[in-house]
Amino acid sequence: MKFYTRLYSTICLFSVSILLQAQQKPTIPINDVVEKVQGYFGVYPVEKVHLHFDKPYYAVGDTLWFKSYLNYNLGTYEPSKVVYVEVLNSRDSLMQTLRIQSEQGVGKGQLVLDPEFWIQDNYRFRAYTKWMVNFKQDYFYNKIVTVGDAINKKLGAIVSFTPDGNKTKASLQFRDKSGAILSRKKLTWEANDGWDQFDKGRAETDDMGRVSISLSAKNKELMKTGRLLVQIDNNEEKLVGQYSLASALWDADVQFFPEGGDLITGLAKNVAFKAVSNDGKSAAVKGKLIDSKKNEILEFSDLGMGMGYFSFIPMSGESYKAVITFENGQERTYDLPAPVDEAVNLVSLKPDETHMQLGIVTSDNHFKKVENNAYYVLGQSNGHLVYAAQVALKNSSVLVKVPRENMPNGIVQYTLFAADGTPLSERLVFCQSTTEELLDIDVTTDKTTYNSKDPVKLRIGVKNGTDSVMGSFSVTVTDEAKVPYNDDQDLSILSNLLLVSDLQGYVEKPNYYFNTENANRAEALEALLMTQGFRRFEYKELIKGNYPQVSFMPEQGISLSGTLRMNTGRTQPNGGLLLSIPSLGMRKDTYTDQQGRFSFDNLVFPDSARVTVNARGNDNYRALVINMDQTFFPEIDANSPYKGDFMQNIDEKLQSYLANSKNEFRTSILIDEVQVNRTVVKKQSSRDFGSLSGLNMPEHRIEADRITGCNVLTMCLSTLLTGITHDTNMQKYFVSRNYNQGSRVPVQFFLNGMPIDEPSLNSIQPADIEAIEIFLRDDLGTVSRTYQNDGVVSIITKKDDTPKRPRMSLAEIEAMLPKTNVIDLYPLGYVKTRSFYSPKYDTPASKNTADYRSTIYWNPDVLIEGTEEMTLDYYNGDGNGRYKVVVEGMDRLGGIGRKVFYYNVR
Repeated sequence: MKFYTRLYSTICLFSVSILLQAQQKPTIPINDVVEKVQGYFGVYPVEKVHLHFDKPYYAVGDTLWFKSYLNYNLGTYEPSKVVYVEVLNSRDSLMQTLRIQSEQGVGKGQLVLDPEFWIQDNYRFRAYTKWMVNFKQDYFYNKIVTVGDAINKKLGAIVSFTPDGNKTKASLQFRDKSGAILSRKKLTWEANDGWDQFDKGRAETDDMGRVSISLSAKNKELMKTGRLLVQIDNNEEKLVGQYSLASALWDADVQFFPEGGDLITGLAKNVAFKAVSNDGKSAAVKGKLIDSKKNEILEFSDLGMGMGYFSFIPMSGESYKAVITFENGQERTYDLPAPVDEAVNLVSLKPDETHMQLGIVTSDNHFKKVENNAYYVLGQSNGHLVYAAQVALKNSSVLVKVPRENMPNGIVQYTLFAADGTPLSERLVFCQSTTEELLDIDVTTDKTTYNSKDPVKLRIGVKNGTDSVMGSFSVTVTDEAKVPYNDDQDLSILSNLLLVSDLQGYVEKPNYYFNTENANRAEALEALLMTQGFRRFEYKELIKGNYPQVSFMPEQGISLSGTLRMNTGRTQPNGGLLLSIPSLGMRKDTYTDQQGRFSFDNLVFPDSARVTVNARGNDNYRALVINMDQTFFPEIDANSPYKGDFMQNIDEKLQSYLANSKNEFRTSILIDEVQVNRTVVKKQSSRDFGSLSGLNMPEHRIEADRITGCNVLTMCLSTLLTGITHDTNMQKYFVSRNYNQGSRVPVQFFLNGMPIDEPSLNSIQPADIEAIEIFLRDDLGTVSRTYQNDGVVSIITKKDDTPKRPRMSLAEIEAMLPKTNVIDLYPLGYVKTRSFYSPKYDTPASKNTADYRSTIYWNPDVLIEGTEEMTLDYYNGDGNGRYKVVVEGMDRLGGIGRKVFYYNVR
């Protein structure tokens, strides 16, 4: 993963001495191919983001700590200094966006899981830089983080589904918030697709709190997005729970991938396979291969995680099928790709101690047609061309030996080209370099066994660190009894930057391939690389010299830009603007260009800071209008494959963690109802208006204080309306999650219960607004059926309870008019970083307090130069058992490392 500036080009082929004799003359010389490919790699750097969390899952009320690492492959440009972290819930709705300041490739942040806003769910953390947005989202960082709830959740359930003819039986067992079984309780249930109900019924739990619900399975598409809503009558209390139906119907698919791309007749080759169930997780399979006459050729089974491979010789004119048996006993038959008579493929052979070995292969019959033809082999790794060779096909199989010396660790994409530059075959190979080492992190403690609340001295060093090169590391210590976790499931800095970040799609248990205790990890990795895709770029376009267009350059800081216009619409050249941030005492000025454009660059300010842009320094300021640019964010990739990491039955899986969380937050119960013996000023809501009374609770409510300083309502709405996207071309507002999926059904605005259109928004004085309520869904359809809309934005103005005043003066009227030459903004700023609290137990009195911490220690700011060591001091918690230390980091040259260490507490 280090910086490479030279081309690793070597030719190690079978019969090298006869390469120049009687071979086909290439249409495109290899030097031209290399030059064009290198031209792309030299100006299009690869950036990768990794997040290291303090633990794998959380509970409502926790603070989630993380550190960001930005790995980049070129040392000849200024890498991005801003990293974006987005949090999406299980329905792919955006919950929060964090902007992280990245210095020397690292940043840090935290997220408080406030019980008022966060619920039990599987959340997806997506991280990227604006430079990465120029390319495919497949290479963004994605990680599923499960959040349980021991504070607000009143109804716990264990859910399972089993097929029952043309129906599906849902089996549920319910418990209350104390864990007691809800026996002999009546309940009502309904199944809906997120909008419309498609099944409903009544039932009663048995003595063990269990109930079986029979769901109609006629429409499978409804099940994919459906939810099961259950309401239980528990004395005078109504307990409500909702559960995804995505896994209610069992289904699976098996795909077959011939190595190199083709099943070539008469040639023995590997065929990889991948079995995936409908919930995104792998499916264990056994199978047998049969021909068209149903003769059995071989048997096979997966190596784990639903993947494996087998080898056989396909015959010309024959067809092949695989009869697959799944764990649940179901049997299905799948077609293999049809064999081809004429093809040349690239395959991987077992490496020796110093070389990776590839083979260029074809059938004996086809060899007669392509004998002496010239072919190219290119290898690229992490945006570097690390291998290039030209070879004449003198035999039906040619051995290509690629030295591993000076090669980077990680995936190498080898591609076989015809002489005219047409890509013919591809093979991904994982290279373990003989010269580039991963950072060898050494972790020790001053003792092997401790008592609870004992002080710990944790020493960290890098055995093979480079002199005078600084490395940045993050350290987390967790109580494994409270946070049990299979490390194979972790997306570590190694499995992410060396493997997952270069592959398209979901990789299950990414750390499995780096755990030396897994005996078949090499074979499993081969199966993964034969079934997973890689398409950062298209060689065809690169060889033609067609490089991709970019819309965003690597960000060096926060930028706020826009256009200064006259009130006639004409742009204002050479106009002066002043930006100020009162909370920071910051002032910065700039001037517009000839097109009236301006930009304040490389700004540093925290999130929620008020930013004022002022054009009053111009002589004609009364006639000026400031138009700020919208901030662009990538669309949400709905139905992402990472849902395979969703944790089902969170209450059961996180039982020990939630039990500890209940102790930790035993005094932090969110109160449903408070009785006060004072006069309460009733807040207005959309429920007060008959036309909106059919709506549920709003997803978001914006109070008046958030609108303070807003002069023109439409200029503020694009940043205020959470979950709403403004299309500047259509001048309409849309629900973001549906807009990103292609929907163009607009939001309907209401003013005090009366429908209004978008142009009417500017007639509303922001100072008169009491609240804005955002409804992203209309479950009953009471509004959407009438107005053919998708989502509702309800604007509620203040009641005028003041006594009548004399007529306003002209000066007072002018003061109330919106100031288009002064704009107050609340743009997304950098996360306000906090320090992790680590208690001290240095006196007998301090040890008498209960310590329920699951994260014992978190430090994202460990700096180690070369082979030096650093000692970290902290105190253990109350928990006994094994404590887990995880250290991840990266040095200034791009080298990465990870270490897991354990010690005991009694």
